[in-house]
Amino acid sequence: MGEDVLGKPRYHVYVVELDDPVWNSPRFRRANPDYQFGKPFVYVGMTGLDPDIRFDKHKAGIQANVFVRDHGLRLLPALYERYNPMKRDEAALMEVELGIRLRSLGYGVWQA
Repeated sequence: MGEDVLGKPRYHVYVVELDDPVWNSPRFRRANPDYQFGKPFVYVGMTGLDPDIRFDKHKAGIQANVFVRDHGLRLLPALYERYNPMKRDEAALMEVELGIRLRSLGYGVWQA
């Protein structure tokens, strides 16, 4: 599981930059009590698709996270490219670890 038919890892973690008005959401604020003013707001996810395709689906409202649909600006590949691709279980763990790491750096983070 987590591999294509040729046994190659095919899952990806990805990070989407969110625009500043996301901070107006009480849910987002509650999830980020240690946010440091001036740091980016991001969504961290994982997918079996190419991250560009997944981002486009979010923006189109297809299996979309509301924060990415309404506030997503762009992918931030510098924060995730080095990890991809990987097996499904590895991607699930990396999604959590990446979110924790970014929060520890003061980012505002949302994860589904």
